[in-house]
Amino acid sequence: MNKLNSPLQRINQWDVELCAFCNRQSHSFSVRSFFRLASRLGDGVFWYALMITLLLQHGTDALPAVLHMLAVGLCGTLLYKLIKGKTLRPRPFNVYPAIRCAGKALDQFSFPSGHTLHAAAFSIVVLAYYPALFWLVVPFAALVALSRPILGLHYPSDVLAGAALGALIALFSFLF
Repeated sequence: MNKLNSPLQRINQWDVELCAFCNRQSHSFSVRSFFRLASRLGDGVFWYALMITLLLQHGTDALPAVLHMLAVGLCGTLLYKLIKGKTLRPRPFNVYPAIRCAGKALDQFSFPSGHTLHAAAFSIVVLAYYPALFWLVVPFAALVALSRPILGLHYPSDVLAGAALGALIALFSFLF
């Protein structure tokens, strides 16, 4: 039985160590401030501002993209809340004293990262309609994803799961 647990224990150890490494970067005031801003904008501010900008710039032509983003956002919120309510994984700063909370947690659970889920989903949808926005949305989504372990709010596995779920939601949404 110990051999079966060994790979999972190694993955968990990697997850915690990588989270702690990322979180140590937040000890710098400038790094902490930068990633707090990215995280705050990733709460929805950036995406709603983008939707409004698209509507202002392209008028009703942007409506399909904006409605698609809203639908994907709603599905993402429902799915991640369902998963968080089932897994109940505590945030890293609540478990490991070496990991400090350097940001604002929206709830008490860690898995999956809702910020990253939405960043991935919104990016895929936006790029399907406006590929020229790659230079804007992809770096921003990456910063949001990085902000989560740097601020001690999520393990890297939470971020990877959030990105994968967001991508799946967005990709499946094109079937409808």
